[in-house]
Amino acid sequence: DRSSAASDVYKRQDVDAEKFVQAVKEYNARIIGLSALLTTTMPYMRTVIDALQNEGLRERVIVMVGGAPVSAGFAAEIGADGYSDSANSAVFKAKELLGVA
Repeated sequence: DRSSAASDVYKRQDVDAEKFVQAVKEYNARIIGLSALLTTTMPYMRTVIDALQNEGLRERVIVMVGGAPVSAGFAAEIGADGYSDSANSAVFKAKELLGVA
């Protein structure tokens, strides 16, 4: 099933930006989520967004970010479409951004 396969891409640690690009293309993803657990990994979120932009995919995919050190201000700074401080509220935010809330 394509949705579970696509979900699996995002359940791994240290995923290369190119894997996100390929997954968006392969699964026609409408939304991706990025999480950081350490401040040292936060800058890579921008790298993923830049990779999507460079491939011409940024306008077609919603990018949500979260994780302990991440804030709404940081999300806005890197050009993410959404931010959540918990998995529960992330579901509601994703539905809102997809227009299915």
